[in-house]
Amino acid sequence: MSDRDGTAPIRVLLADDQPLVRAALRMVIADLPGIEVAGEAGTGDEAVRLTAQLAPDVVVMDIRMPGLNGIEATERITAGSGTAHVLVLTTFDDDDYVYGALRAGAAGFLVKDMALDDILAAVRVVAAGDALIAPSVTRRLIKDFAGRPASASPQRPLTAITEREREVLVLVGSGLSNAEIAERLFISVATAKTYLTRLLAKLDARDRVQLVIIAYEAGLVSPTP
Repeated sequence: MSDRDGTAPIRVLLADDQPLVRAALRMVIADLPGIEVAGEAGTGDEAVRLTAQLAPDVVVMDIRMPGLNGIEATERITAGSGTAHVLVLTTFDDDDYVYGALRAGAAGFLVKDMALDDILAAVRVVAAGDALIAPSVTRRLIKDFAGRPASASPQRPLTAITEREREVLVLVGSGLSNAEIAERLFISVATAKTYLTRLLAKLDARDRVQLVIIAYEAGLVSPTP
């Protein structure tokens, strides 16, 4: 959960080595209520330093940057004493980037070919303390685990979860955000978050990614072609 004041604007640090990408995001954010750019970083080292200095709510982090890369910078930021959430935004061409970013503590992983509106919506989701992974990335994760030996990922029994929790698990495994789950099941976002919290506890899962894996292992979702 987030500790930030819901009435204060979401402060975002843009970390990308491409000035044009930062400029595009800055221009769009400038027109949005409730979100402001706290600063910009062109390297991973600068992102770490500015995060400590400016205390943003969200760091939008590219992976491929000179010097300290985005994954290393993410790990340093999330290991620090601050409350910044890292949202990785990059060109998706290597599964290792996804696993590396999530292991480093990133709260979200998006690809740059997503619509700007979806990216900005993700900033709000991550700032609220939720996690979000692009549906295309979720599908890649499922495909990857589909190719692994069954013994590599022991299944976890689902007998402890309710039918409604099972429905939520299916939707999480399909890559839906809390807001999308709430809309699909005609419940509030707060209720969707409650179900997610229960699933994490009952299935002894660390995060949303592990729930995706569990949903696949249980046969609740299948890899898409």
